[in-house]
Amino acid sequence: MIVGVMAFAPSIALSCETLKPGLKGRVVEVTDGDTVVLDSGEKIRLIGMQAPKLPLGRVGFKKWPLADEAQAFLHEFAYGENARVYYGGARKDRHGRVLGHLFVNDDKSKWAQQAVIEAGLARVYSFDDNRHCLADLLDAERKARAERKGVWDHAYYAIRDGHKPQKLEQREGHYELVEGRIFGVGDTAHRVYLNFGRDWKTDFTAVIDRRAVKHFTALGIDLRELDDALVRIRGWIDVDDGPRIDVTHPEQIEVLALR
Repeated sequence: MIVGVMAFAPSIALSCETLKPGLKGRVVEVTDGDTVVLDSGEKIRLIGMQAPKLPLGRVGFKKWPLADEAQAFLHEFAYGENARVYYGGARKDRHGRVLGHLFVNDDKSKWAQQAVIEAGLARVYSFDDNRHCLADLLDAERKARAERKGVWDHAYYAIRDGHKPQKLEQREGHYELVEGRIFGVGDTAHRVYLNFGRDWKTDFTAVIDRRAVKHFTALGIDLRELDDALVRIRGWIDVDDGPRIDVTHPEQIEVLALR
């Protein structure tokens, strides 16, 4: 049993204390488990987490398990309340939604993201241009997982085995947490590869583009030192010479044990 879990911790500059205050308004709609609408008409995507998805009019989209429960929880938490958005990086996405952390009544103890994740109704989900508060959110996720709350007691969201590539290929297009021991670290001119087996054409791989390596370097992390480490990787499963996850920032990797 692994007792200690060490994520690549964000620097102090990426803590919640450095969030920038933004929009205020009353929550008049809860679209799903991670999206609300303010009375100003602005749609707010709660950054730092991903709740189970609803179809929301998308033809052929199958609702994820516990999507209704996540929406209901956020509705109970935030609907009709005055709230404030705080920014931690990019402020809008390509859909025009505002990206931020939501606090009810501008109260830091009433943080929507933390509440939903602690309830086990969302997983931590981050971007390289929006990395604030992730240490706190990962802590909340670990507590919910230890107590088998919500998604952590459902097979759809089970942590996947990094040494079973054929099963991982079946999860192509899904956001997953994958655990395993790194067999070797490949270092080329364009990418760093964390290989989970001998055959790079079939085995699972975490791929870090050279542009992303700078985020690791800034934290003093040498990716080559992860050789033989037991890790958990989070991200979207793609299949290209075996299943893979593109890693764009350090918080996608949790180190469970070093060699």
